[in-house]
Amino acid sequence: MRANLVLLPGDGIGPEIVAEAEKVLRHIASEHGHDFEFTTGEIGGCAIDAYGDPLPDKTLDPCRNADGILLGAVGGPKWDDPNAKTRPEVGLLKIRKELGLFANLRPIKPYSALIDASPLKRSIIEGVDILFVRELTGGIYFGASRTEQIDGEEAATNEMTYRVSEVERVVRVAARAAQTRRQHLTSVDKANVLEVSRLWRRTAKSVVDKEFSELNYDVVLVDAMAMHLISRPRDFDVVVTGNLFGDILTDEGSMLPGSLGLLPSASLGEDGPGLYEPIHGSAPDIAGKGIANPLATILAAAMMLRHSLGLQTEADQIDAAVEKVLNDGHRTKDIAAGGSAINTTQMGEEVLKAL
Repeated sequence: MRANLVLLPGDGIGPEIVAEAEKVLRHIASEHGHDFEFTTGEIGGCAIDAYGDPLPDKTLDPCRNADGILLGAVGGPKWDDPNAKTRPEVGLLKIRKELGLFANLRPIKPYSALIDASPLKRSIIEGVDILFVRELTGGIYFGASRTEQIDGEEAATNEMTYRVSEVERVVRVAARAAQTRRQHLTSVDKANVLEVSRLWRRTAKSVVDKEFSELNYDVVLVDAMAMHLISRPRDFDVVVTGNLFGDILTDEGSMLPGSLGLLPSASLGEDGPGLYEPIHGSAPDIAGKGIANPLATILAAAMMLRHSLGLQTEADQIDAAVEKVLNDGHRTKDIAAGGSAINTTQMGEEVLKAL
């Protein structure tokens, strides 16, 4: 296969972890006879420094024509001034919007070798396998916002809006995923309070009833879901929800395996390339120290092979290599639990050896 892949290392530890994932992709290409062409671009803080824009056209244009995009991380204290003209995160929101990446897939499946690294009991964590599908380009993050004076004091407003078509398409993505898994789909909302959630609930049920009636479908309020994630996470398979609730719940869920450094994500649209990234941030406190965990980014590369290129066998090989590395006892500092740790490059090398 020939494929054009865009690498967006970004800020903080992004360049270090993307470099290891690129090595894995090049190895896969070599072993399987694929031709991967790599283009590197700037996004986030580094793009602001270079171009005054967190997502310049010089970066966006190659992304539009790519077969897959691998992102490191954006942001850091250097660009945290609330009065700044723009912020690194604006680049992330913009690329999602420009490429129509409306569905964010976040798998949460603890590794058996790291069960005891979780803050939750082994009896709760064992057997957990959840796929969150978060709507990514609508809701309160993209609604109108304003600040104004009300009765002599400053007030701020953000509007949460969803159209029926936006709910339908993301529910379909989640339902199709549930068809390939355990046939169980859960929709999360706040319909007891929010009008937006009442529209979400009606629309989601309509899609499932008409198109996916074979699924075991249920609805959970977001506050209850937050509790269930830490008390009975095994009860869930595919979970679909809106942008704000998905943001919060997936970050909570990410702690089930015990480290943010092990979880990848995919952002997909109806057409065009997908965007793949680890769910952790730019970790500026450890940037440049060579101790970041590259495994989530390597797993994100596997998701890119699977979802954007249709290379299921190659993706499975990467997943198996990561699991072997962990089973063999190799650890970066974030998952070493006080024991000996290897550095970022060494962890990448262990994955290559396992492959």
